[in-house]
Amino acid sequence: MSFRGNLQHLRATRNMTQEQLAMLLGVSRQSVTKWEAEKSYPEMDKLIKICQIFECSLDDLVQGDLTDRAPVPDAKAMPAGPATDVCGYDEHTRRFARRVPTGVAAFVLGVVGLVLFEEGTALRGLFNSGMAASWGELLGLGALFAGVLAGVGILVSAGMEHSAFVKAHPFIEDFYTDEDRLQARQVLVRGLVAGLMFIMMGILLGNFIEHQSGAEAPAGAALLALVAVGVWLIVYAGMMYGRVDINEYNRDAVEELEVEDIARIDVPETVRDELRLAKRMHKKIETACVVIMLVSTIFTLIWLFMGPSLAGTTWDAIGSGHAAADSPVSYFWLPLVIGGILCAIVSIVLKGIDGDR
Repeated sequence: MSFRGNLQHLRATRNMTQEQLAMLLGVSRQSVTKWEAEKSYPEMDKLIKICQIFECSLDDLVQGDLTDRAPVPDAKAMPAGPATDVCGYDEHTRRFARRVPTGVAAFVLGVVGLVLFEEGTALRGLFNSGMAASWGELLGLGALFAGVLAGVGILVSAGMEHSAFVKAHPFIEDFYTDEDRLQARQVLVRGLVAGLMFIMMGILLGNFIEHQSGAEAPAGAALLALVAVGVWLIVYAGMMYGRVDINEYNRDAVEELEVEDIARIDVPETVRDELRLAKRMHKKIETACVVIMLVSTIFTLIWLFMGPSLAGTTWDAIGSGHAAADSPVSYFWLPLVIGGILCAIVSIVLKGIDGDR
């Protein structure tokens, strides 16, 4: 029995379509069609995956005869009908859409903790003596660092998990229905409306607290807390809507793949050439942004540490609060903002030049 016959038989025992097998292997449906038509042959990593899926040995799959093998009692058959989510894409993207805004919100909530322990606030008032006041300041910084660490941990782990998923499934057949897309649009609209409402509520509540009590810190904390909720809803809704665009996922997957990974994808040569061009463009943008942000960071550090001395301002004056509010050190962060804007401009320009070719 040939590999072609074994593969067709194994698919039949699981009620698995070519599209479903292709999704599990991270290839196009046309690739599986070519294998079963004996027009091409899968690479070794795909053969090993096939053996794992159907629980057989490589020798039996390639050279043996599996048509007489009794079906595995606990083998899970694939549902009949149109393409389905056989690789867990929907579950993964839903989890990813929850974790990313949670990481962003953690940063904002860390700032809320810092603001609540600012000098003059009720929480900071609990620490009146000199030693206790330093503890209050440390608690504020601890809240900030806790938010930053939580945000970084969530975002990095989510990014690594998503990168691993993309590398395992660089190509997915579109299985979403029109009803699924309609529901995603409804989630997007509801999320945007609810998110903007929370942000507006934060602005109004912050103004009300400041007007009633004259305290800026509680007003700022209330504003930031509601903004964190609004941002979470907006980002979540946007990612939930974006998940149903499988074509966009397949295009973006190239950014997670290396050039050698693209060479192993069993797709038409024209598609592979497009993926290589997209990867090269991504590398150019990535390199340009790294250089821009490196230069921006250098200027930021120079501005931060050399700016006061160049302007005749001492660090003692800054630490004691006698320096002017518009002293050079107050604006040391400007190069980072300018660098971020330049990165966006470079990305748009390079993509535009590439699109005109």
